[in-house]
Amino acid sequence: MKRAVKTGLLLAASLLANGLHAAPAKTDPLAPTGHWSVTAKGQAPLPPMGWNSWNAFNSDIDEEKLMAAAKALVDTGLAAKGYRYVDIDDGWWLKRRQTDGRLLIRTAAFPSAQTGDGNTSFRPLTDRLHAMGLKAGIYSDIGRNSCGQAYTADFKGQPEGNVAEREVGLYDHIDQDIGLMMGEWGFDLIKIDGCGIRAMSPENKLVSSGQYRALGPLVDYENLSRTDIPAVRDLYRRVGLALARTRPANDYVLSICLWGAADVRSWAKELGNMSRTSEDISPNWERMLHNLDSASRRELYAHPNSWNDPDMLYVGTGEFDTAHIQEARSHMALWAMLNAPLIIGYDMRKATPELLSILGNSALIALNQDAGGNQAVLAYDGDTAQIFVKTLADGGKAVALLNRTGGPIDVKLTAAHLKLREDSRIDLTDLWTGAQSRFTKETNLHLAGHQTLVFRVSGARVHPGGLYLSEMPGSVNPAVDGIVEPMADPMVYRGLLPWRNTRGDGEHPIYGGWGGARADATPYGMSLRVGGVNFSSGIGALANSRLEVRNAGYRNFAARVGVDDSALSPDARVRFEVFADGRSVARSGWMKRGDQPVALNAPVEGARIIELVARGDRGDLQNVTVTWGSAALDR
Repeated sequence: MKRAVKTGLLLAASLLANGLHAAPAKTDPLAPTGHWSVTAKGQAPLPPMGWNSWNAFNSDIDEEKLMAAAKALVDTGLAAKGYRYVDIDDGWWLKRRQTDGRLLIRTAAFPSAQTGDGNTSFRPLTDRLHAMGLKAGIYSDIGRNSCGQAYTADFKGQPEGNVAEREVGLYDHIDQDIGLMMGEWGFDLIKIDGCGIRAMSPENKLVSSGQYRALGPLVDYENLSRTDIPAVRDLYRRVGLALARTRPANDYVLSICLWGAADVRSWAKELGNMSRTSEDISPNWERMLHNLDSASRRELYAHPNSWNDPDMLYVGTGEFDTAHIQEARSHMALWAMLNAPLIIGYDMRKATPELLSILGNSALIALNQDAGGNQAVLAYDGDTAQIFVKTLADGGKAVALLNRTGGPIDVKLTAAHLKLREDSRIDLTDLWTGAQSRFTKETNLHLAGHQTLVFRVSGARVHPGGLYLSEMPGSVNPAVDGIVEPMADPMVYRGLLPWRNTRGDGEHPIYGGWGGARADATPYGMSLRVGGVNFSSGIGALANSRLEVRNAGYRNFAARVGVDDSALSPDARVRFEVFADGRSVARSGWMKRGDQPVALNAPVEGARIIELVARGDRGDLQNVTVTWGSAALDR
């Protein structure tokens, strides 16, 4: 697959270099399509909200615990605020019946699943949840075996029987299992893990002892180059096809749980409605930072109907319990700003008013559920402090200031961070306390250790006639991101894994995504700069990239473009072109590093999809950064 893409790029670049303007070959990934390629399948126009059993109970889940959580969501008012999904994670299954391949439910834990014919069914349970105004979610694995079998086989709720009977994952049963769970049983969400294609190598003691059959591994979690990315993607593609057949009304959510492996960042947005960006979260500050970082620099890879998922909320447990309210509030505020799915991972039978006030903070939920669908963008990125800014559907802003350290710090919030005029008044409303304040130009804010201040903001915009593209990341999709070979992201905080501590030689970069397109930064985290000209707003990308932009009534596109000064190759040439519904409306000449930025202005009135193409003079350019400086849409 990768070689075919590269060949198409080389052919197209050769034609352009020789002045030929034949219609682009179908194999050319940079050819405009006039199509928004983020999935339209499934139903997640806003980040899903609800509860999942794993963090509270691992695989020791049963009907009583599940229904207690459902009742608590309703009784506390959380369901009315949007927490509607009630998800059964690992531990529900008994075995796969060999006569017909049907999955059987552990009726000792879920007594309502008992049927007279011995088939077992979750339909009585999903009907009860639906009658309460809730949605029902279920868990599976893309391999033959689940994560519980691979890593927590000593836990309760694991499948029983012989080797074949214990193969409860989707592998070789995708159509049958999706039809059963999402059709016959009536679930609304399915979370699909990947441990069965990651952990069952022939060297695994569980495999060599005969407990499980070997499979792959298709995913090498420690090394992208040893992962069969096309094979993994194809398995999830087949799930998507099965879901479309089973739920043609599109009333489902597909949660892809590949923990940032297999370059899932680049393709999950075409298949799934939420996609895990990291390893499992743990109830401690370091691992929360780790999961935060896995999603925070992927703002252009999250959109309505396909969201970055840094894993569940651990509010209520460990370093996010009632003795750590500061940390719990930060966790909630940051997930809200990221547009992360708000999935509670707490035993709701123990929820206190203090915890409920955090989970149920209406102002934060409103940020998370804002119709604009824009993940917050890092306006300031550092090891000590970070400033996240989100543009809202009504044109207002939200800002969160995070103290990543345990000690107090002072930070300056500036009008420039917010893309607001520094000579006009800026109003802040604290979303925890409701307190109001104002400033011009900049203000100093004091943060306690691990504190996150979060505000609604209003003020006069620097760009009043429209929006910078970096203010609307939910409408910008890197359909082709220009990455030749996927690389692991080195920017993710590497806190201790509780289950491993310091065994081994350390934590290494493992999540694919280094080099992906960014808002207000180059793909490698540098400031945008072309020919010595700095840009505080813009989109950083790589050569041989194609960005899709949804147009909501704007009439004009403008940008100043060029090869970024941080590009490693001084000789690589790049041509920039703007398309409106597939029609070329603006184009630059060939440009190299050091050239002055070139202004592109394009009429886009009436166009549904705008595409920004940065085409290199050859198809295998690596690490050649380009900048769409001050890229904006105007009415």
